[in-house]
Amino acid sequence: MKWRSGGRIGPIGDSVGSDGIEGDEDSDVDEDGEEEEKGLPERWDVLGLGQAMVDFSGMVDNTFLERLGVEKGTRKVVNHEERGKVLRAMDGCSYKAAAGGSLSNTLVALARLGGQPIGGPTLNIGMAGSVGSDPLGGFYRAKLRRANVNFLSPPIKDGTTGTVIVLTTPDAQRTMLSYQGMPSTVDYDSNLASIISNASIIVVEGYLFELPHTVDTIKKACENAHKNGALVAVTASDVSCIERHYDDFWEIMGNYADIVFANSDEARAFCNFSSKESPVSAARYLSHFVPLVSVTDGRRGSYIGVKGEATYIAPSPCLPLDTCGAGDAYASGLLYSILRGVSNLKGMGSFAAKVASVVVGQQGTRLRVQDASNLAKSFALNFKSTNLHSDVGSDHISSF
Repeated sequence: MKWRSGGRIGPIGDSVGSDGIEGDEDSDVDEDGEEEEKGLPERWDVLGLGQAMVDFSGMVDNTFLERLGVEKGTRKVVNHEERGKVLRAMDGCSYKAAAGGSLSNTLVALARLGGQPIGGPTLNIGMAGSVGSDPLGGFYRAKLRRANVNFLSPPIKDGTTGTVIVLTTPDAQRTMLSYQGMPSTVDYDSNLASIISNASIIVVEGYLFELPHTVDTIKKACENAHKNGALVAVTASDVSCIERHYDDFWEIMGNYADIVFANSDEARAFCNFSSKESPVSAARYLSHFVPLVSVTDGRRGSYIGVKGEATYIAPSPCLPLDTCGAGDAYASGLLYSILRGVSNLKGMGSFAAKVASVVVGQQGTRLRVQDASNLAKSFALNFKSTNLHSDVGSDHISSF
């Protein structure tokens, strides 16, 4: 199959780009190889609110970046014309396309964990937000659907879907060029309001704060979620994003968030801490404002902050192959534990660390179906006395 974009033709792959859903060898299809059509559920266990982004990833040399005038190892927002220039420069290069984004990694992992016939009822996972009516938008929706995550917002008429071009040099450094799509906004309409009112947890992707006028949408979504008894989780996404939208982040976190996911650098950015401050200090500080705070610290482990205290979670042993997507996997493990009614912080964190270690020990950012099955079995065995799939809400969070 060929893919045409930006005036060029190149191969379209089904494996992971930078943060994407990988390919057909591990897809959620029936025995005949066709996607199974299912009606939409009445309620959603987790609803992700974010922006559809298709990843284009390829190997380039340093000279290629120099010709484009792009600094290696950085993430840069580009406009439509700049994206076209880069794609034309890539003409003839081998690259892969994938339905990308850290939010989709978390949602797919949750769908895989919660789709197993063990440990409790099947989890219903959805995503809402901005996607164009162009071929890239159709590609993104189809790939998510194949992974049992329903993209619930209708495509924007005449809209273009966002992309991230990931250029990897031989020294393994990744340079990212992000195009937000047009129109680059997420509107709060009756469709989104209806979806949110039927969700147990909504996860707000931090990159949404980059989109114009979207803070109002996030605020209304959070108000609706709380009115209907849902939990609100916020992902930090990126240090530079936090720095650009610091006040907006804190408006949502301080007034609505029940859960915040961040790595150690992002947590310090939220706290205005220097790099010398420890992640445990950041977890403790943030937990004075947000009921449950998750701070990951790479191979050193992680912390779960609650009520001004932080519980250390040791890393799960593994031989790391690809650390990209570790935080996304960790978030899925924590959310899965909450949805299954677990309130033991050590147990929740240890399971989240195990999920992350499985993803780190493979190439690609997506939790594989068989690994998800093994993890769900392990979870059910370790928490067999727990009241699985209890109703989630602020009362559950306050019990930690």
